[in-house]
Amino acid sequence: MSNINELTSLKGLFFTERKDCWWVGPLLTAIGLSAFGVYSFWAALQGAHYEWGPYLSPFYSPLIQIEGLKISPAFLILWAPLGFRATCYYYRKAYYRSFFLDPPGCAVGEARGHGYKGETSFPFVIQNVHRYFMYVAVIFIFILWYDALKAFIWDGQFGVGLGSLVMVLNTTLLTGYTFGCHSLRHVIGGKQDCFSCVSFGKLQHQAWSKVSWFNRRHMLFAWCSLFTVGFTDLYIRLCAMGIFHDLRFF
Repeated sequence: MSNINELTSLKGLFFTERKDCWWVGPLLTAIGLSAFGVYSFWAALQGAHYEWGPYLSPFYSPLIQIEGLKISPAFLILWAPLGFRATCYYYRKAYYRSFFLDPPGCAVGEARGHGYKGETSFPFVIQNVHRYFMYVAVIFIFILWYDALKAFIWDGQFGVGLGSLVMVLNTTLLTGYTFGCHSLRHVIGGKQDCFSCVSFGKLQHQAWSKVSWFNRRHMLFAWCSLFTVGFTDLYIRLCAMGIFHDLRFF
């Protein structure tokens, strides 16, 4: 494999001896991330139609309203989930390959050659703040679950609408993505060499095992939650604008 990598580096960008459609993955990734980025930025700019009945868009949660504020309240909180995803270990691989072509794929030539320094120099060294964004992201999960449960209360009475189920699904997938975080897995037990040698080692191992289940499906949760968080905002927005009428089950 090292010889193949050296050959592709010498031959330049996109040179490869692979016969499969290796470019499909990076292309679809670029389209998906670009579409979400454009929509989420547009939705955050609106500053309106982000709540309907007991529903609150995840782009605006927690809702912080300041009198005289000249910008959309979404920009007061979006830095946290955006920072968490932008520095995520999986998303680094995704956008390095799809946008930076670094490299475009395994055994595929890249433009930079052997100048790779990892994430030890600016600006990529900033990625190391991911573990701190993780702590904030965990707090946001509890806030989003509060919003999801509140979506079942209609004028003081319990009720179920399609939007209630959409919010629960979105929060469930966001929970799976967040709790599958590599940094969280390390904090819980990844740094231990021997669980039986530390206090509460059995409980720690059980927690680490559960987080590891999510971690093995991190990419799946990353994409599913990316879709549902955008769809949840769109659903609530269409209801608030009167374009779509929320289905009420009871």
